[in-house]
Amino acid sequence: MELFLQPDTWVALLTLTFLEIVLGIDNIIFISLVAGRVPEENQKRARLGGLTIALVMRVLLLLSIAWIIGLKEPIITLLDFELSWRDIILIAGGVFLLVKSTLEIHHKVEGQEGDAENGKKSKTISFTKAIIQIVLLDLVFSFDSILTAVGLTDEIILMIIAVVIAIIVMMIFAKPVGEFVNKHPTIQILALSFLILIGVMLIVEGAHYHVPKGYIYFAVFFSLAIEMLNMRYRKKN
Repeated sequence: MELFLQPDTWVALLTLTFLEIVLGIDNIIFISLVAGRVPEENQKRARLGGLTIALVMRVLLLLSIAWIIGLKEPIITLLDFELSWRDIILIAGGVFLLVKSTLEIHHKVEGQEGDAENGKKSKTISFTKAIIQIVLLDLVFSFDSILTAVGLTDEIILMIIAVVIAIIVMMIFAKPVGEFVNKHPTIQILALSFLILIGVMLIVEGAHYHVPKGYIYFAVFFSLAIEMLNMRYRKKN
């Protein structure tokens, strides 16, 4: 309890919670897009299930912090280029996001319009398949989240509290974000483009080239702001 009587503790907790929420934005976007492909009666379960899995996964990883740090040790060396398990996981996650997002964009641009013209519903996926996809990406996003937490504090309890608060906030906003994204086709394409950008960033990070996340999030929010203006303009005309 003495830990929570120190002002520095609360500053670290607030900072860490804020960063965990920001890092969770890409997670919400991915879950919203995948949940939107599930039959309507299962969409809420997919969103909450995905975020619950993310919470459990991050807490378990925090409790295995020594193992996480060990994953940064090189296991393969190719022409003086060293690869650790962390690098491999980030690259694999980035490739998965690139492939998934590209296929989704193709489906939106080519498949959905054809289905609408033929009077057919757009293709859906099963609840189980959606959860498997969410778990795979949650694993990659969890590593990013945990490594950020480790860089800010040494107190495991603060990391766990910050992660729990961040996931609760994400659960609250997952439904409105998902409904908004699925309601507007242009926002869907924009969100998928964000995931391609994040996929590239993960691959670059895995190749040992650090990209300040501030640049990525600025590009995301700037593009979103422009699209919101476009939507308002189209609505008036």
